[in-house]
Amino acid sequence: MAQHFLLSAKARSMSLMQIFTMTDEAAFNLFKESRWGDGDPVCPCCGSIDAHYFIRTRKQWRCKDCKHTFSITSGTLFANHKLPLRIYLAAIALYTNTAKGFSALQLSRDLDVQYKTAFVLMHKIRESLIDTSTAKLAGEVEIDGAYVNAYVRPRNEKADRIDLRLTENQNPNKRCIITIRERGETGAAKTKIFVVKSENQADMKRLVEENVDGGATIHADEAKAYDQLHAKFDMKRINHQERYKGKNGECTNQAESFFSRFRRMHKGQVHQMGGKHLAAYANECAYREDTRRWSTGEIFADLISRCAKKQTSRNWCGYWQGNKAVDRLYA
Repeated sequence: MAQHFLLSAKARSMSLMQIFTMTDEAAFNLFKESRWGDGDPVCPCCGSIDAHYFIRTRKQWRCKDCKHTFSITSGTLFANHKLPLRIYLAAIALYTNTAKGFSALQLSRDLDVQYKTAFVLMHKIRESLIDTSTAKLAGEVEIDGAYVNAYVRPRNEKADRIDLRLTENQNPNKRCIITIRERGETGAAKTKIFVVKSENQADMKRLVEENVDGGATIHADEAKAYDQLHAKFDMKRINHQERYKGKNGECTNQAESFFSRFRRMHKGQVHQMGGKHLAAYANECAYREDTRRWSTGEIFADLISRCAKKQTSRNWCGYWQGNKAVDRLYA
């Protein structure tokens, strides 16, 4: 039997020891290279690219054109940071080495920082994972939905219990995560997620038309929400009450694989996912699924590059000082 990729030596190309033994100068150069590569620094104020004046004692640059003073993290997710740069690199390394998510409480203990600091830092990393690409999925595409936050604790006395099948008796925070996955050579190649209130025909029709190429073949289960898609797409349906995979390859196994990882992250790591942050957690899980065949070094480099190039967060900058403008990212 072939060895699983995560158990192989190729999957382990970066460790925490490399970060904790790194000097401040090495951490500075690593973040600088991730942000600007081998080129000159770019002024975040005017966009000028030049060999700007470098103030060595402060580790800052002064723009030759607009005279603005900026640092290695100015204009990024880590702007106005108060912790050493190695702490942020260590947080990314810890985030990288977990296969099924990472809780803010554990991060606060590992790095010896306040829970509030760890909570915001984790969400800033999640914000860097948001994919703004408008490219549509093609080829063989699977779509499915799963409900979260649906549990309602039953009353103690049998006479006081209500019918939880009725809409008015269900949890108002109940949401449905829709995943659309493009099949690749090994498993799925690309994943998109959306959070809606329910798995209905109107939302499914809109999401598929906006995110799936017209020539794609869509695999879906027996839910009525996907009935309208037959008019515009080549559909393959599978009835899970009878089987999980059809004779012609029709199945939603890759979508179920995503939900399997998400459930483990939800129940085993994060535990609580509020509605306004649900899409961020689901998107994180989609990223972990899409990079499951990457080595830890590749994921670490990609995350640093994303954090270094992502603009300052409007949602999480000053969050504990009253800024609560968190994007819900609902479909």
